[in-house]
Amino acid sequence: MSETRTRQSIRLGVDIGGTFTDVVLELEQQQFSTKVLTTYAAPENAIIDGMQQVCAKAGVQPSDIDQIIHGTTLATNALIERNGAKTALITTEGFRDVIEMRTESRFEQYDLNLSLPEPLLPRQQRYTVKERVSASGEVYAALERSEVEALAHTIKTAGYQSVAVGLLHSYLNDAHEKLIREVLSDIVPEVMVSLSCEVSPQMREYERFNTVVANAYIKPLMKSYLGRLEGCLAEQGVACSVFLMHSGGGIISIESAAEFPVRLVESGPAGGAVFAATIAARYGLDKVLSFDMGGTTAKICLINNQTPKTSRVFEVARTYRFKKGSGMPISIPVIDMVEIGAGGGSLAHVDSMRQIRVGPESASSEPGPACYGRGGLRPAVTDADLVLGKLDPNNFAGGSITLQTADSEKALISEIGDSLEMDAQTAAYGVVEVVDENMANAARVHAVENGEDLTDYTMIAFGGAAPLHAGRLCEKLGVDRLLVPVGAGVGSAIGFLRAPFSFEANRSVYMRLSEFDPELIKNLLKELEREATHFVRRCHATAHVLSEFKVYMRYSGQGWEIPVMLTAEQALQPNVQNFKSLFEHDYKTLFGRIVDGMDIEITVWAVNATTPSEPVTKADSIRTAQAATIDSQRSIFDPALGAAQQASVIRRDTMSAGEHVDGPAAIVEDETTVIVPASRRALMQADGCIDMNTRKH
Repeated sequence: MSETRTRQSIRLGVDIGGTFTDVVLELEQQQFSTKVLTTYAAPENAIIDGMQQVCAKAGVQPSDIDQIIHGTTLATNALIERNGAKTALITTEGFRDVIEMRTESRFEQYDLNLSLPEPLLPRQQRYTVKERVSASGEVYAALERSEVEALAHTIKTAGYQSVAVGLLHSYLNDAHEKLIREVLSDIVPEVMVSLSCEVSPQMREYERFNTVVANAYIKPLMKSYLGRLEGCLAEQGVACSVFLMHSGGGIISIESAAEFPVRLVESGPAGGAVFAATIAARYGLDKVLSFDMGGTTAKICLINNQTPKTSRVFEVARTYRFKKGSGMPISIPVIDMVEIGAGGGSLAHVDSMRQIRVGPESASSEPGPACYGRGGLRPAVTDADLVLGKLDPNNFAGGSITLQTADSEKALISEIGDSLEMDAQTAAYGVVEVVDENMANAARVHAVENGEDLTDYTMIAFGGAAPLHAGRLCEKLGVDRLLVPVGAGVGSAIGFLRAPFSFEANRSVYMRLSEFDPELIKNLLKELEREATHFVRRCHATAHVLSEFKVYMRYSGQGWEIPVMLTAEQALQPNVQNFKSLFEHDYKTLFGRIVDGMDIEITVWAVNATTPSEPVTKADSIRTAQAATIDSQRSIFDPALGAAQQASVIRRDTMSAGEHVDGPAAIVEDETTVIVPASRRALMQADGCIDMNTRKH
């Protein structure tokens, strides 16, 4: 039986979220899934529990699994909670305080009492060496080995577990950083070392230093966790390869993940974006708004031409109401999205202005929302959804958790109702409207920043809480069409199984188009292509590997760049006119005009090596419909109408292709519930996707 199962290729996708750990097993195009509460003290325990559950559902043994692809919030949580390793930073003399001085920008211009976030490492854990490399890569002042040896003994005496090395302009000349690693390896072999020339070889020392510090800070934690996970899997008889989802939307080996754990900071949301892109390809949609709402956060991403937009800087651990600029920038390839503290576990309260606020603080899984009956006393979004009738207390997470409505009502009245003289239902109404408006505002801002009009978009909703709120979000945003795919409750874990093996290599080499050097460009991009391909080959030695080329360009004197895609021919046979035309086209698309007479410069060069995406079978779209058979009815509050209504309730697995249900309605399944507002009609498509559109009256 085991040999037969192996030939059928059994794959497991695992997503550790802030509240739930989602596990999906895929066997012969069938999916078996479950959600279990995340175990913070030992996250691997939830994985083993979920794996055993889905294996039992599929009738296979854990030892039959051929491949595991895993995404985790552990890296992000360690940075947010600041519970990483004892870490030192070694940098160039005179640059010790770069990570504390930041960029001098104010993320809240008119706050006179603005407090900047504390750097990840205090000043006494930051050390300097006398050396200097110029902005062109020349050595102005050589690094003395004896100085590094003395510093290595200091590091050893202080008992550091990890060391980050970030020297000025090391992205152009890495000799001094590598010398420091060599000396540390000789004198303090037990310490882990991260070099900025390998972690993030890009200009802008604040972002680069911060990234290498973050990598070093979480490296011992992630290596320990990944080692424990492999040990637990081995005890279960699982001997297959384990791969990690990275923030750029691809898969890397467990060895690469352990070496560069900072690339895992947005691994879960990246899986969700890949999942949404797959659905977009299936339905032939070129403009998609991906909406992923779980237990702790909501993630919103634009997907154009069935490809998620990417960026090279991401901000983690924002401290000032999730405002841009208030967190620590991580300079890594990442899928560009907006993430706010709005999930099922986001806690609600009344502020000093007597306004309802929701998030970013979350109840997580320990203790969880008040309705979990695990000791939570403050109301969360899930409590509000329960009181408004959106959730069935006896069928939450497949019936694994019985929700306590009375506890939700008590928490809502205690925290909100008593302050604002509201009953439990009105307080719940306020909470969901606030959280929905927060998410709608985030989507609007993200669209404006990218020059897009959301009324032309189709929303794809997934994550345990998204289908509960997506219909209302569409009403607020003026989005006509919403798709809720099969497996929406565990969408990110499914996305892991659809992601290609990939790795992006990048480097900062400054060049103006007036000084265009075709030979240097060709050699640089070939070198980056070799580097990126090497990482992919570590995952899949025989796979066909494609290369995607990208440069970051700006007008001279501007402070930031825009990404410009190149074809392989444009990259490896560079022509100055092609580069200029591509930049001007993308710049005009984004800003509406070009600037004549100004020189253009390139700051960062990037090559993404990736295996081809799996072919997607196009969905047969059904337009005619017959009414579905209603299982029951219950009272559900419709925020758009401001009143409760009798709503139809139907199990998703009883609906057939071509059947529809008019709102107000709830389409229920084990991992989530799809709420159909009174303004919408939901249609079951041939592939099991719920296709929700504005009702034609």
